[in-house]
Amino acid sequence: MSYEMIALLMFASMALLLVTGQRVFAAIGFVAAGAALLLYGNGAIELPYNQVFKLFNWYAMLTLPMFIYMGYILAESGIAEDLYKMMHVWFGRVPGGLAIGTILVMVIISAMNGLSVAGMAIGATIALPEMLRRGYDKVLISGVVQGGSSLGILIPPSVVLVLYGMIARQPVSKLWFAGVFPGLLMAGLFILYILIRAKLNPKLAPPVPAEELSMPFMEKLALAKAGIIPFAIFIFMTGLFVFGITSLVESSAVGATCATLAAAVKGRFSWRLIRETSMKTLAVSCMFMWLILAALAFGSVFDGLGAVKAIESLFLTRWELSPWTIIIMMQLSFLLLGMFLDDTAMLVIVAPLYIPLVASLDLGFDNQLIWYGILYTITCQIAYITPPFGYNLFLMRSLAPKEITLVDIYRSIWPFAAIMALTIVLLMIFPQIALWLPEHMNVKG
Repeated sequence: MSYEMIALLMFASMALLLVTGQRVFAAIGFVAAGAALLLYGNGAIELPYNQVFKLFNWYAMLTLPMFIYMGYILAESGIAEDLYKMMHVWFGRVPGGLAIGTILVMVIISAMNGLSVAGMAIGATIALPEMLRRGYDKVLISGVVQGGSSLGILIPPSVVLVLYGMIARQPVSKLWFAGVFPGLLMAGLFILYILIRAKLNPKLAPPVPAEELSMPFMEKLALAKAGIIPFAIFIFMTGLFVFGITSLVESSAVGATCATLAAAVKGRFSWRLIRETSMKTLAVSCMFMWLILAALAFGSVFDGLGAVKAIESLFLTRWELSPWTIIIMMQLSFLLLGMFLDDTAMLVIVAPLYIPLVASLDLGFDNQLIWYGILYTITCQIAYITPPFGYNLFLMRSLAPKEITLVDIYRSIWPFAAIMALTIVLLMIFPQIALWLPEHMNVKG
């Protein structure tokens, strides 16, 4: 049997196991271990153990539980709700002001948490009911929450980019900096779209009554304090990192400590909060570790077959595809996979093939794997929010008020998916949107 056929059977077996409902890490790990035993004999039984040691030797792995903990404790302590109250007052007079405020809250939540699920949970449970009560169009605001939550895996500290960095063997610091401008660009385009829609059709986003916003300036300033804590944590944590005072892991510890102190300062610190946050952090961290371990095992077998070189030869030599055609094919495959899998599972499955392939392409600029990491995150998030089976669609329905139906959610997402696709096109035309900042920042670790 040829190596190409073995590689194809590995992918087919993995897909079959996933269809049966098996956990992603179990399906990938089982195929990796089974293929290793069949190909290399009993000696291959050590392969999974070797990957465990490789995983634990990655110092950057320590950042995952720290950032996940930081995001959970800030969300669970009610700081996100305070943020939304602040945006309600400060942007109430702007056309579509509450929707714009929701996007801005999502940007801050993204900088606190790094996971899209947290942003969606906060938006659906806090922002949606308030905007519905104010007469906002339910289709518009459903799209706002879903689009805004997509910023969570792009704006640092992005947990997904940490995962990509470890699998692709790229500096997490550069990936974070690469996500800053694309994330802010996408947020800006979302806000511009909301402003235009609200101007053209004010019924979609009625202004907040003036009497609710009429308060002394000092009271408004007091409300602004809600945004100081998360902003200060983010600036302090990333500032130490950017200026080389702390490493990436040390910065994550600073962020986790500051988040705990913030909860205490606001009088919301309790052992129940610590216990619940720690349990959630442990669950998510363990999930990521198992996924990375499975990816390493699968990748070592897959690469050992020479399958990556065979794919490169097929695309570039036999089919004579251009590098940009290959990139577009990859992005389309992410859209297809995203109908059935989450972003981390997609990365783990295709990393053994896509990452070496991208590195081998001549795209005309440096740091291609850093740039592709940003394309990957945005494309996966588009797949995550598009019908018929996008995971976030059903998560949104489970969190949203009952008056928002699944049909409303399906209708709401297309303008925001189009804006995200436009961001990808801009990144392809102008790679420096993602690469300028990491190329000009000299950081530690």
